[in-house]
Amino acid sequence: MTLERISTDRAPAAIGPYSQAIKFGNLLFTSGQIPLNPEGQIVEGGIAEQTHQVFRNLKAVLEEAGATFESVIKATVFIKDMNQFAQVNEIYATYFGDHKPARSTVEVARLPKDVFVEIELIAALSVE
Repeated sequence: MTLERISTDRAPAAIGPYSQAIKFGNLLFTSGQIPLNPEGQIVEGGIAEQTHQVFRNLKAVLEEAGATFESVIKATVFIKDMNQFAQVNEIYATYFGDHKPARSTVEVARLPKDVFVEIELIAALSVE
């Protein structure tokens, strides 16, 4: 099997030596998305606005690979302040609906560009 790099201009470009996502067989591994708009600017606002932007970025990367949030099998959420978890969790639920992938949530001391949240996903793709 070969690795395929996934990239879309509907999400911010990688700001380091990594890819937005990698497809390997029928699995898709996204890099962590932070709340940058596609032009690379941090969105204005607090945890709610930042979390919605992260999900818009993830949706764009998933769609580029032919996936949706229903395809996600594992999510990892990195949050700067666990006191904001309830807000993140409420927004998270709006994107996944009844689909409930496995998930880990970790409070971290600092995230890139001092944002409040970063999320990475693993999705299962249909086998062609």
